[in-house]
Order: sequence, then structure tokens, then C-alpha cells
Amino acid sequence: MIELEVNGVKRSLDLAPDTPLLWALRDTLQLTGTKFGCGKALCGACTVHLEGSPVRACVTPISAVAGKRITTIEGVDAQRIGQAVQASWQKLDVAQCGYCQSGQVMSAVALLSSNRAPSDADIDSAMAGNICRCATYVRIRAAIHDAADALATEA
Repeated sequence: MIELEVNGVKRSLDLAPDTPLLWALRDTLQLTGTKFGCGKALCGACTVHLEGSPVRACVTPISAVAGKRITTIEGVDAQRIGQAVQASWQKLDVAQCGYCQSGQVMSAVALLSSNRAPSDADIDSAMAGNICRCATYVRIRAAIHDAADALATEA
């Protein structure tokens, strides 16, 4: 049994230690917001937070997350930064097909958690591992700035 915390809930999973976190989330826990894109940590669709840092769930074995805190797109709105990012995504109508967006949101939340006033270069660097086949990069950047502005006015 592997013990972990997902979106604030302690879970025990009876899985092989080399099972990718992505499949534990999607198949075992039925948290399907985290997407499979490439299986090689190249596209960012499977991004989740491990102890607050973004990781690619498709290449992270479940054994590596034992006893740790994981946040998925289903739980990111439990914090104000997640709420602000999701609100900005909706306000600016970022998503087109939407497939990559959970990973994009997770990376944006991680960025704003460490940098509340990112420059375009900061955003480009933080989001570089997230591919959007619809090319909504301009709207993604605008939404991150919008979320940062919203968070700044609350402080």
C-alpha cells in the first residue's frame, strides 16, 4: 500500500510501485482532469503539484510520491491563487479545445505561488514545458498577468 494525500484527502493505493502517478490519479482515483498527452514529460498536459511544485505525472512513479501531498486540477481552487488563475482563464476565454488547459493552469498556479508579479520572460520560462496545439499562448500569458493583478489588488 502506498499512502499519499491527494487534494487534501489521505489515500491508500494498492498499486505497483512503478505505476505512473497519472494512471493512479485517472484510473484508480477517477480524477480525470489531469490529461495524458505524450507519456514522456514533454507536453505538460499531465502537470500536477507535488508538495506545491509542478511535476509531470506521466513519468512520476507512485513510489516517488509516497507520504507526499499532491494537488490536481480538481483541487487547485482550494487556494486563492488557483481561484484567481481559473477566474482569469474564464474571463479571458483562454481555452480553445481545452485539452492542455489543466496542465497550463497548474503551471500558472505554481508560477504565481512563487512570483506574484511575473514578467513576460518569467511567464515564458515557467510555461515553456506546456504545449498548446491551439496556440493560445498570448491568451495564457494575458490570463497569468490578469490573475497576478487580481491577487495584487487583494493584498
